[in-house]
Amino acid sequence: MHDRSPETAPHAPGTGARGHGHRLGHGHGHGLGDGHGPGEGHGPVQGHGLGVAPDRRLRLPAGLRAPVEGRHWRELGYVLLSLPVAVALFTYAVTMVSLGAGLLVTFLGIPVLAAALAGCRGFGALERARARALLGCEVADPEPVRPRTGNGPLAWSGAVLRSGASWRALLYTLVQFPWAVFSFCVAVTFWAAGWSLLTYPLWFWAFPVWGGQDGIQLYGDGQHAFYLDNPFEIAVTALVGLLIVLATPWVVRALTTVDRLLVHGLLGPSRLSARVSELESDRGVVIDTAAADLRRIERDLHDGAQARLVNLAMELGLAKEKLAEDPQAAARMVEEAHGEVKTALQELRDLARGIHPAVLTDRGLDAALSSVASRCTVPVRVDVDLPERPAPAIEGIAYFTVSELLQNVSKHSRARSASVEVWRSEDRLMLQVVDDGVGGARLDGGSGLRGLAERLDAVDGVLVVDSPPGGPTRVTAELPWRR
Repeated sequence: MHDRSPETAPHAPGTGARGHGHRLGHGHGHGLGDGHGPGEGHGPVQGHGLGVAPDRRLRLPAGLRAPVEGRHWRELGYVLLSLPVAVALFTYAVTMVSLGAGLLVTFLGIPVLAAALAGCRGFGALERARARALLGCEVADPEPVRPRTGNGPLAWSGAVLRSGASWRALLYTLVQFPWAVFSFCVAVTFWAAGWSLLTYPLWFWAFPVWGGQDGIQLYGDGQHAFYLDNPFEIAVTALVGLLIVLATPWVVRALTTVDRLLVHGLLGPSRLSARVSELESDRGVVIDTAAADLRRIERDLHDGAQARLVNLAMELGLAKEKLAEDPQAAARMVEEAHGEVKTALQELRDLARGIHPAVLTDRGLDAALSSVASRCTVPVRVDVDLPERPAPAIEGIAYFTVSELLQNVSKHSRARSASVEVWRSEDRLMLQVVDDGVGGARLDGGSGLRGLAERLDAVDGVLVVDSPPGGPTRVTAELPWRR
């Protein structure tokens, strides 16, 4: 850094300088591997390496790659684009809402205000699309506008004004404007300063004349002036620029983190509406499951007990006709009918057990699951460790979950043994069925696991399947503990 007074500072020449440079490098590298990977290249830099596996690539650390990665440029583009978008949204929102508020004393106020909020919702949809494209921010659409009664303009205006998503979209347009101005200024300052300082040696060499003096003037009071015009100062300037360039992607990423929070919090569905949508979906699953159970019961009664009872009535009728003329044949028919009655009773017991087993009501999960395990085709160890019984509904779901999982073990697993464990973890009832079979079970397979997972989800439950090919298979179910 030179200190020159205005009187003694010589004028820099008005001509530029020419230079030529060439860099040639050669290096050897040795590595331990399964083979040799010699290679050669042509150009200003040449190198040769030995023993490098072909699928191994030297990669720069994340901090050095960040300035040239696509993610940084997408995030920077989002920040730069946010300023004009925010200006347009803020202008629209303030103008329309002010106009609607001023007209509230007339009949035009409510429709204008509703139109303003509807426009904010539309801009919110565009902002969600922009965040999805540039930031990879997946945000679900908020709850739609649903008029309570009628389909006229007044009903629609009332629905828009009552919708919380409309007011959150308006709040987004108001909050995003100052934040967009701030983030734009910060991002542009870091980016411009970093690249300007980093490339300072280049343009200092290419353009040595600046204001009649060499280099950047850092300070001047009319008597003395300080310039960056020697190699050390130029190198330090470039180093500072490099540090700023490397820091810029992380600064921009921090800025876009706030944008992500704004989009998620103000343009997405509220927690209440998301929960309502989830409960509506769960209610549909419960209704479908109940309807399927009713159809199954009807089918079992029609194909099983009902058919046997019809056959029983016919046999008893024939026995009645033969009673007088052939008592022995009538006795044989009555004996066969007695066997049909026993079979029908057993089918009715099985059907009742499928609806809700009596042993579960009387003795709880331990005895009920032991009964299910005894009917499995492979040996099953049952371990139930519960301090008390859960709610009857949860107990029934747990029973049928284990029952269906053990049926899958019998039909598909080719296992030699299995185990069932039931325990309580805080406010959750945990079930785990493990077998040493061939594995390969999936929720999207045809073993009924997907339907079981949907039924558990309807009561805030979770089903997790861990079944690598070759086994073992471990299925864990989690249910809410309710009293």
